[in-house]
Amino acid sequence: MTREHYIPFNKEFLLEQQITTFVKDKKIVDDFKRLFDIIEHYYHYEAFNLNRNLKQNYALFDPDLSLKERKNFIGKSDFSVFKKTLLTVLNQGNYTRVDQETLDKAFKDSDLIGLKLSIDFNAFQDFELYVRGHHKSKEKVKKYFFWKKEIEIEYYDRVLIYLHYNDTHFLKEKKVKLGKMPIEPGSVVLKIFKRVPKNDIETIFPNAIPRMSTTDKLLLWIPGIFGGVSLLSAKVIPALIMMYDAYQTGETIDLLNSKTSLNQGLIALGILSAYCFRQYNNFVNKKIKYSKILSDSLYFKNLGNNSGAFYSLLNSSEEEVLKETILAYTFLYKSDKPLTADELDSQIESWFETKLNTELDFNVKDALLKLKNIGLGIENNGKWQVIALEDALIKIDELWDNVFDYNQKAIFS
Repeated sequence: MTREHYIPFNKEFLLEQQITTFVKDKKIVDDFKRLFDIIEHYYHYEAFNLNRNLKQNYALFDPDLSLKERKNFIGKSDFSVFKKTLLTVLNQGNYTRVDQETLDKAFKDSDLIGLKLSIDFNAFQDFELYVRGHHKSKEKVKKYFFWKKEIEIEYYDRVLIYLHYNDTHFLKEKKVKLGKMPIEPGSVVLKIFKRVPKNDIETIFPNAIPRMSTTDKLLLWIPGIFGGVSLLSAKVIPALIMMYDAYQTGETIDLLNSKTSLNQGLIALGILSAYCFRQYNNFVNKKIKYSKILSDSLYFKNLGNNSGAFYSLLNSSEEEVLKETILAYTFLYKSDKPLTADELDSQIESWFETKLNTELDFNVKDALLKLKNIGLGIENNGKWQVIALEDALIKIDELWDNVFDYNQKAIFS
């Protein structure tokens, strides 16, 4: 799988790992902790502003608000600003958009439920899925009859689904019954899930309906039709015709043989019916399993809905930015010479691979840009270095002090 920017370790662990070099100098260790404590508060303030921006521009499209509440935001909520801000947060949180090829494969394959799902994409003006983090786990799935096979399932650690529903006019043109719509037309739905199987990602769509696959239909109908016709024509119908003709003409027939033939045919039809019922029951069981997976997704895997999802997204975004800043600053601080972006990128990725046995694609560009924006990173002829730790404390303290400019003296009459 392609390496991703996501850093699967918490910020406290990464900081402790970096300052072990200075463990004998308590002042340096304390200064590092103070520095990143202030930086974390500053990033939290930035996240607060992003949250306010998102809520303001999302309100008109929030299905959790009443129609009256939404009307108050006409002319105040800007969809383009909302979408741009959302993408900024997702990018900072190191979420990656799922491409159409991956989605098509997921719609075709199924690791756990083995069920074909039908999704009416006409309901959506736009839909997107974003994922972050992945892991593999071995699961037992039922194969033929009672045989179970252990397979390796790939999971996404986090999945955001973005659904922009079509407006009323479009849905009426498509003859969609608006009374059955669970969401107000024109709304934007956001949901975050954890631990979603990659090949069953379609299960998080709210309008996914189980359908019989071609294999299920063939296993149900072909034996039923051909077997039924064959048995009826070979056993049951001839026996009934013979008995009826004898009744009409008054002729004597071998009643024992006729009954035997009829019973054999009926027994065979019963067996065939049981087979067809079992095949249909398999499909019903798959639907029940899908309902269980859906229930788990809604009640145990769901981490946030609509505006409530902003907090989860912003928290992860804030953490990722801080982790990147910690790594970029400490590696440049410990380097005895300025480094190019590629050199820094290579050093950090190699450290993760050798020290933590983890492969990732460190987002060095964003990390260096953050260092530059907060005044800790300096670029000269394509090479980067950071200011001294004591100077960094002063710089970041000034940055935080200037967040709220309330220094004007009050004038009393």
